[in-house]
Amino acid sequence: MPEALTIQLPGVESAIALAGYQEENLKTLGQQTGAHLVLRGQELLVSGTMQQIALCEQLVRSLEDLWGRGKSISGVDILASRHAIDTQQQDELKDLHEDLLARTRRGEEVRAKTLRQRQYVQAVRTHDLTFCIGPAGTGKTFLAAVLAVQALLANQYERLILTRPAVEAGERLGFLPGDLQQKVNPYLRPLYDALYEFIEPEKIAGLMERGIIEVAPIAYMRGRTLSHAFIILDEAQNTTPAQMKMILTRLGFRSRMVVTGDLTQTDLPDHQSSGLAMAQKVLRSLEGIAFCQLSKADVVRHALVQRIVAAYENYEKT
Repeated sequence: MPEALTIQLPGVESAIALAGYQEENLKTLGQQTGAHLVLRGQELLVSGTMQQIALCEQLVRSLEDLWGRGKSISGVDILASRHAIDTQQQDELKDLHEDLLARTRRGEEVRAKTLRQRQYVQAVRTHDLTFCIGPAGTGKTFLAAVLAVQALLANQYERLILTRPAVEAGERLGFLPGDLQQKVNPYLRPLYDALYEFIEPEKIAGLMERGIIEVAPIAYMRGRTLSHAFIILDEAQNTTPAQMKMILTRLGFRSRMVVTGDLTQTDLPDHQSSGLAMAQKVLRSLEGIAFCQLSKADVVRHALVQRIVAAYENYEKT
């Protein structure tokens, strides 16, 4: 005979935060535990077997740091909590919920969403060179940009340098209109987007004019020493081994570098090896360098993106 449990929520805001948009969170909680959840006002009714109810209650309670304060919860938060319970990392989960990285211009709080994302954040905070490898939507570039902007605004670094290889994927730069900067801007768009979350566009223009923020293709880095700077190399899977060695050896005094990429989305010619793949082999055991690996479980975009990544992974295995 099915058992039942009633969890009393402290207020309407908590109930809305826990339920999610169109009660998507309740559906996810049910999928993760096998229990059946119904929200009636400020009462959450949970039914199922004793084991299902116990797991569901534990999962709901593990998220109380968020919904208890009326903070919105996503499916990724639920999956991260389930992973923490399964791996007995509840203390790390509490740290994850409490570690506020920044606020966007709209006042939205930015935190790492998964335990592996927080490990990545901690690695960037404690290493001068961090590599982060993982599929699209795992927050590799965004989290690096968050930490870089906050460090720049706190005067920890004099410059923020964002760079990536301008590899042609189906288009030739020569056919694009405008001068060189206009030609490479489409390749650098994701980096601009991350900046706009935290700094007013007109302020970014001023910072770029003064050289405090530099957004440029990797070719612009040759022959330079990048001191007192926070450097982000994005889409690093599209660097050649020579380009990767060149950018890594640009690192100067009091500088920090984050290298991000997805080895499953290389746009280099078939005969050309990836500089990111080679760096992973050559540098993995070198002291002072952090390597972080994110997976489809860390995808924090639309829930459909996680399923798309998983579908491609399964297809490529067959």
